[in-house]
Amino acid sequence: MSLARRRYPVTFVALCGLGVTWGLMVGFDWASKLGTIALVPWVAVLAFDLGALGGLAAGAAVATLWLVTANAQDVVLGNVQIGVRVGSMMALGLGAGLAGARLRESERAQRGVAALQSALIDSTLDGICLTDEHGEILISNRPLRQLAGELGMPQEGSVPERLIAIADRLAEPERYRARMQELARTTGEATLDEFELRGSGRVFRGYTAPVQDPDGSFVGRVWTLREVTADRELDRMRDAFVATVSHELRTPLTSISGFLEMMQEEEQELGESGKRYLEVIRRSTERLHALVEDLLLIAQIEAKRVELDLTPVDVVDLATDAVESQRPAAEEKGISVEVVADHPPAVRADRTRLTQVLDNLVSNAVKFTNEGGSVRVEVAGNEKAVELVVSDTGVGIPADEQGQLFSRFFRASTATQHAIPGTGLGLAISRALVEQHGGTISVTSAVGKGTQVTVTLPATP
Repeated sequence: MSLARRRYPVTFVALCGLGVTWGLMVGFDWASKLGTIALVPWVAVLAFDLGALGGLAAGAAVATLWLVTANAQDVVLGNVQIGVRVGSMMALGLGAGLAGARLRESERAQRGVAALQSALIDSTLDGICLTDEHGEILISNRPLRQLAGELGMPQEGSVPERLIAIADRLAEPERYRARMQELARTTGEATLDEFELRGSGRVFRGYTAPVQDPDGSFVGRVWTLREVTADRELDRMRDAFVATVSHELRTPLTSISGFLEMMQEEEQELGESGKRYLEVIRRSTERLHALVEDLLLIAQIEAKRVELDLTPVDVVDLATDAVESQRPAAEEKGISVEVVADHPPAVRADRTRLTQVLDNLVSNAVKFTNEGGSVRVEVAGNEKAVELVVSDTGVGIPADEQGQLFSRFFRASTATQHAIPGTGLGLAISRALVEQHGGTISVTSAVGKGTQVTVTLPATP
């Protein structure tokens, strides 16, 4: 507690000190020897607590007390001396009183701001805390303290130590423990992790971000903790629903496809209208079949049931096949499509799955490019990696939406504005398959200028 808030104890001490000092003056006839200077500290402390008017009164009273004492001890003082002493004590009291009032006002404002800040972070759904560079908690909010109690975290120790202490209660304790140890060593990077409690099925998401001073030095870290059990349950329900619907659609689609093949054998007997209707049915069936296959594949990916048959694969061959399959659609729109290769090494991959990735990327490039544009597929590499770049001069993607491109069912605003058909699954599937091959995929884009998708895969040793 600050000195400004200890008003009554300090006032009592000042009065006691003033009494003792005045007693010494009276008892030993020291009014002349000590002078008013001996009373200055007590006047300042009293004025600090009493405020401007109180300080002014205290200075006048103490000066008067000293003058009475000095007069009793036959101390001879001129009018100027008396005026200087009384004026100095009153000025001291007024100044100390103003300083005390200003300091108390500042403390009240600071306490008000601190209360508002505390109420703000306590009202959030997330548990939040700020730690120093050693992981010791400096500030925490009520939701975090509540979650920490529910999780059984210890009350002492740094945040990484407290998190590691609950590892045995989690679904994957070893992976979690290794991740928390790594996090304790990480200083300059933001992190995002999820973990699940064993038995209860509760899922939590933790996010951390470094805090730096104006010089850029690491001084601490902000930690947030949120329960996302409901979100994960919705994801599981959605995945189950998608898988069920996909399976249920597959059977009637198979029947429709079979009847279409039978009707194709009698197509010559149909009139022009019948042939046109048959073509519409065929295209719609193909689109629906592709959608069902994508839904089933994304469900398998989420369930981690996709197995890869890895063999040496020439990426240039796959890129050429993907371009040729899209060439009719490109020619309809007057789009030029080309493959540029620099004799890259083979990659160890599942040919079928990698073909899906290339087909998705090239078809997207053609689909999102306006008439008269161009699509370019470049393949290059060295002994360590093979890089595939699919670039187009299409409609592009807004910068604030590019972080969501690999989310399931996400479609950019430019796609909806131009009424470009799609499901928003292609890039999500592509990223999952590329990462399963040990590679990476990234997107750069500018609205009205085009998009570039880069896939990097490890080369065959």
